[in-house]
Amino acid sequence: FEVGDKELKDVVQGFRAMNLRGWNVSMPNKTNIHKYLDKLSPAAELVGAVNTVVNDDGVLTGHITDGTGYMRALKEAGHDIIGKKMTICGAGGAATAICIQAALDGVKEISIFNRKDDFYANAEKTVEKINSKTECKAQLFDIEDHEQLRKEIAESVIFTNATGVGMKPFEGETLLPSADMLRPELIVSDVVYKPTKTRLLEI
Repeated sequence: FEVGDKELKDVVQGFRAMNLRGWNVSMPNKTNIHKYLDKLSPAAELVGAVNTVVNDDGVLTGHITDGTGYMRALKEAGHDIIGKKMTICGAGGAATAICIQAALDGVKEISIFNRKDDFYANAEKTVEKINSKTECKAQLFDIEDHEQLRKEIAESVIFTNATGVGMKPFEGETLLPSADMLRPELIVSDVVYKPTKTRLLEI
């Protein structure tokens, strides 16, 4: 149900009083609810957003599950990227959560590509957080720099699309200017869930 910022504190207090085990949070409350919780997971603290609250004996902890879900999916598919390098396109909420969780889990290096749009400043902050708060090295590049994109993908074990390219209204499109940027042993993932097989995954 919809809850405005003015009612959010009362709702959280009500859920606490009802001893609810947990609940999910959507925008715009994801970036505001932390004020009314007892603590945050390391990822939620770095991302600055919460999409799940867990109640452990009255202690409310905020989590951000996009990144943990992504890393778990890779592990369940038999892919180990810990201690290795990844390249990712995107700087929105999902991309930020994935980058932060990957860094916390032990990915050695992350190269982030994004257009120089409103999200670019967000990506700069993400890089700064990763470099200052984790052992991972993060870098940010303009997605229009195709030669740099080719270089970073060539050095990575995984390439991830965390943008909306591939879903409506961009079905059949990919951010890659050339399919030969990919190689057979490269892990390729796409956060777009509809269609289940995007143009990127078909290459």
